Amino acid sequence: MANNFTEEELSIAKSVDLVAVASSLGYTPKKIGKYYTLKEMDSIRIYDRTHWYRWSRKFEKGENGGSQIDFLKVFCGMDIKEAVFWLLDFAGYRAVETKVEPILKYQVKRNIVEKQEFILPQKAASNNHLYQYLNEERRISKAVIDYFVNQNLIYESEHYHNIVFKGNDQNGVTRFASMRGVFDKNGKTFKCDVSGNDKNYGFNVVHPKSNRVFVFEAAIDLMSFVDLNLEFESNMIALGMLSDAPLITFLSEHTQISTICFCLDNDVPGKKATKELLEKYFELGFDVEDLSPPEQYKDYNAWLVASKVVKSKFSEKMTLKR
Repeated sequence: MANNFTEEELSIAKSVDLVAVASSLGYTPKKIGKYYTLKEMDSIRIYDRTHWYRWSRKFEKGENGGSQIDFLKVFCGMDIKEAVFWLLDFAGYRAVETKVEPILKYQVKRNIVEKQEFILPQKAASNNHLYQYLNEERRISKAVIDYFVNQNLIYESEHYHNIVFKGNDQNGVTRFASMRGVFDKNGKTFKCDVSGNDKNYGFNVVHPKSNRVFVFEAAIDLMSFVDLNLEFESNMIALGMLSDAPLITFLSEHTQISTICFCLDNDVPGKKATKELLEKYFELGFDVEDLSPPEQYKDYNAWLVASKVVKSKFSEKMTLKR
C-alpha cells in the first residue's frame, strides 16, 4: 500500500465498527442503553459504534475521545497513518483499480432517516384541562400557570388535550416542543417530543438582564421552582433529558450569563449528571451551584406538592381552632 491514503480510504476507516475494534484489541464491550462502555474502562462511552468519549479524562485534549483513529492513537500508540492503514486492513479493504464497490467487514450501516417537518399541534379552544391538571394534580398555583400561558410558553393541544411545552430560540422562534398528557391511566403517563423538533433547544424562560440561569430536567419542575420561590426574573431552562445540548445552545445565545444553578433530580442519574455538569461548567469559567431539592424529595414538583399539603393541613387546623 502506498504511503498516503485517499479521502475515500479515510472515509472507510472512519466507518469501521469501533465496538468490533475494541473487542479485537482484547476489551470487553458492554451495551448500556444507546451506547457501549468497556468492562475494563467504564468511563469510556462508544456512541453510534463510530466515536468515543472518556469521562475520566474529559479535560485532557487529545486523550478524551474522538474517532476510531483517535482510539488507536491513544490506546495503541499509533500515528495517524498507521491507524488508518490498520483500520483499512481490519475492514478487509484492498485498493484495486475498479469502480466496483468493495465489500467490507466491520462497517457500521448508516440508516438515512429523512428529517420530519416540525409542526406544532393545534391549540384547543381553551386551556381548561391544562389548568386542571397542573393545578390539581401538580399543585402549581393558578398565578404561575397564568404566567406561562400569557408568555405563550405552554398551551393545551386540540387533540387529546396534551400540554405542549415550547422551546424558543433567541428570536422567539419555536424550535422544540414536548407534550405531556393530562389523563394518566393506571399510573402510566404520556410524554413525547413533537416530531421534527431540534433537541439542541429546550423549554426555557428568558430574561436578558439576568446573568443567571437555573437548569432543570423537566418543564414541570421548572414551573414548580417558580411557584416555590416566586422567581420571575431569572433565565431558566428544562433540558428534557440529562444531556446538556440545550444548555450549550442557550448559553451561546445568551452570552450575558455567568452563573449556572443546576436543579436536577435527586435520583442516581440526576446526582451523577449534576456532579459532571458542575465540573464541566466550572472548568469553562462559569460560577456554578448545586440547587437540587432537599434529599427527601425526588424533584422540585415533589417538593412543591409536599409543601402545599403541609399548608393545606395547617389551614384546616387553624380553621378548626376558630
